[in-house]
Amino acid sequence: MIKCVKCGEVDGIMKAGYVRGKQRYLCKLCNYYFTCSEKDDSAQSLLRKKRHQTTIIDIAKSLGVSNSTVSRALHGHADISPDTRQAVLDKATQLDYQPNQLAYNLVKSKTNTIGMIVPEFHNPFFPNVIIGAHDILTKAGYNLTIMQSNESYQVEISNTKAMLANRIDGLLISLTQETNNFDHLSVFEKRGIPLILFNRVCEEIDVPKVVVNDFEASFLAVEHLILNGYERIAHLGGPLTLQVSQERLRGYKAAMEKHGKSIDDHMIIQGMLTQQKARIYGQYLLDLADRPDAVFAVNDSSAIEIMLIAKEKGISIPDELGVVGFSDNPESAYIGPGLTTVRQPTLEIGRTTAEWILQLVDSEDLNLHERKILNTELIVRGSSRRSCVL
Repeated sequence: MIKCVKCGEVDGIMKAGYVRGKQRYLCKLCNYYFTCSEKDDSAQSLLRKKRHQTTIIDIAKSLGVSNSTVSRALHGHADISPDTRQAVLDKATQLDYQPNQLAYNLVKSKTNTIGMIVPEFHNPFFPNVIIGAHDILTKAGYNLTIMQSNESYQVEISNTKAMLANRIDGLLISLTQETNNFDHLSVFEKRGIPLILFNRVCEEIDVPKVVVNDFEASFLAVEHLILNGYERIAHLGGPLTLQVSQERLRGYKAAMEKHGKSIDDHMIIQGMLTQQKARIYGQYLLDLADRPDAVFAVNDSSAIEIMLIAKEKGISIPDELGVVGFSDNPESAYIGPGLTTVRQPTLEIGRTTAEWILQLVDSEDLNLHERKILNTELIVRGSSRRSCVL
């Protein structure tokens, strides 16, 4: 049986000669010519058979019962006799029947699927958050759909539209460095779909948020440098469009002010911190005539880039330059002399957001203003621990 490749109909198909060894056909219904070899005919027929999935109708025809009887038997209705139910289950197994869970969930107006959008996968932070969330959601019988925005505002918008199209029950999202408009997130509130922001959050929309104590952690990190004798401490920060960057800058300034250290604007750089940008900014700081003797970086990848540049320039770490990062990526413990950093509870962030979204999915009482703040830990290694205080 040949199907028209344009309109999909099988009636009115006529052979119309050969073209380069392939059978030519004419669909009289749409007046469209197309070609298909004999080998292709067999392959298409086989492909159609493979694509056919067993349905309730197939089971019902095979057993000589109604479709509704099969449906009730599969869902365990009490009005179906044990013998009939077993016969249906046996036939379903024999025919490799797979229930259409999506259609069944849509009838219940619930898909048991939670969406998660993250900015990138390069940094171990987000994969670890995903692992924590996945652990909680799968145990609760939910699927986790993950999308990456690749630090692009436009991609983030496309991701949210795809999530809505897939009828997710709730969304967990960490914003991109570019995001400064939040209309695409307001749609979830209008549709009554729970939304939680984590790590990179904003105050422009009233949704629950999960963050770490960025201000306090940054304050303690910079204070640690000061107590180890460093004077000219620079800050390599992220874009100020992100609240996380604002909080870490605020912690840096508070520690400097508390200990009477002057704050030099030339020692503060805020921007999109790709590896390439971190190298450019690092080169700038270490080429200053009155260069810093310490750097507090907004993340570990930038801090490690600073350490590599310092080694290239023959600057001794930690005696001539102290470095502190943020996140505690795996490589931070292995780069010599070991990077002092702020450890974030990534798995706990994932678990907390997942547990919270499950509560919101099952409850109409949403406290949109609530914020959960998780604690961090300063991990001191060789990059900031001078053998003697100068």
